[in-house]
Amino acid sequence: MAARAVTLGVGSLASGMDVVPGTEPLVADLGPAHPSMHGLLRVHLELDDDVVVTADPQVGAMHRGAEKLLEVRDYRQGLALVNRHDWHGAFSSELGLALALERMLGIDVPERATWARTLLAEVTRALSHLAFLGTTPGIPVSLGFAHAEREALLAVVEEATGGRMHTMAVQAGGLKQDLPAGWLSRVRNAVGRVREGMARFDAAVAEPAFVEAARGVGVLSRDDAIGYGTSGPVARASGLDLDLRRDDPSGAYGALVDRGVLRVVTRTEGDALARVEVLLEQLHVSLDLADACVTELETLPPGPIHVRLPKVLRAPEGHTYVATENPCGINGYLLVSRGGRTPWRLKIRSGSFANVSALPAALPGTRLGDVPLVLASFFYVVGDIDR
Repeated sequence: MAARAVTLGVGSLASGMDVVPGTEPLVADLGPAHPSMHGLLRVHLELDDDVVVTADPQVGAMHRGAEKLLEVRDYRQGLALVNRHDWHGAFSSELGLALALERMLGIDVPERATWARTLLAEVTRALSHLAFLGTTPGIPVSLGFAHAEREALLAVVEEATGGRMHTMAVQAGGLKQDLPAGWLSRVRNAVGRVREGMARFDAAVAEPAFVEAARGVGVLSRDDAIGYGTSGPVARASGLDLDLRRDDPSGAYGALVDRGVLRVVTRTEGDALARVEVLLEQLHVSLDLADACVTELETLPPGPIHVRLPKVLRAPEGHTYVATENPCGINGYLLVSRGGRTPWRLKIRSGSFANVSALPAALPGTRLGDVPLVLASFFYVVGDIDR
């Protein structure tokens, strides 16, 4: 018997579109779209009535050949290009490539730059978490909360870097420019404003209606989380106690671990509720880390924010691999140099790609109307998949 085929949009599902039960199987293409509509992803679904039997995420609609472009961009241009993939975690992506360059060049980053980088990484991590929490289906009043609090953090990021999203603030050896006068106090105030609203967000995620809707939905087992190479909040919600900020610290994270500020949030249920709870609790941790960085920077004596670099930057012949804990998961950078102004090869491993790859394990058994919630709880950025 031939299967029926339909194309669905995330909006129609979220608004309660029903699939009429039939005697023949139903094949549905969800998308290409993203739950927050900032990118393209198609999920090919096979349904038994309105229950997902198989799911096949089909990526590539946004592919821009970034890894090939990086082979003809010098290293300064490359730092501006890598932050375009995960636009919610742009600063962390810049930082990963800079760390790889610094390792190959043997550069020691000044202490002030180390703490300032870590501060900006955690502020932008909080921005990323707020963006996902603010667009998760079913969380009451989430959109209004996320907008106001994100604006407070975006204002200080823009003041320090000149950009609200694509910061382009990192260079090999530190930051491109020093922090503005009085900026640290404004960061503390912005973090405090987010803290003021956290009680409302905590209460919204704990609402019985949302808990009932998200519990047991889109379960990703610990074994599947490992098998698909997931990381970040998706993996930690399935019981993987993995965070490179603690396990392989760079920047100031080692000191923050020693001081007990950085803690790793995990759950064992592996469902949509666990993923949202992990992300929300991680937001609390990022605010703690940002406050600790501000306190440290306030006590440090004046000093350089970067090291002087030659006009033409050339990495020595060789290769290195650096992995960082980005907001969505582990990003890896394999940098291969033949001594030129541009990388001979720069391969990027993104957390988003691995997270989306695990959807075939999490979606079967899910009702069609719950699919948008499951997709949103996998915390991926499509540009970070279709590099």
